[in-house]
Amino acid sequence: MQVDWLGCPGVAVNPDILSGAYRFQGTRVPIEALFANLADGATLDEFLSWYPGVRRQDAESVLRFAAQILKTPQPV
Repeated sequence: MQVDWLGCPGVAVNPDILSGAYRFQGTRVPIEALFANLADGATLDEFLSWYPGVRRQDAESVLRFAAQILKTPQPV
């Protein structure tokens, strides 16, 4: 399933930045970094301290967006 992260506030994409990976707006931090760090046991506060350019509201928006995607039935 392809997810269009541009529907999420605080997310940006540009083919010339990070090879077009979805990233937090105004940064070079890929969205994937949030999920990788959380999967490794980091807290949201730790992630934000490690990536000070990422705004809390944007990280929380990404998490809410991902949760909504997982709740939405997908065609089989």
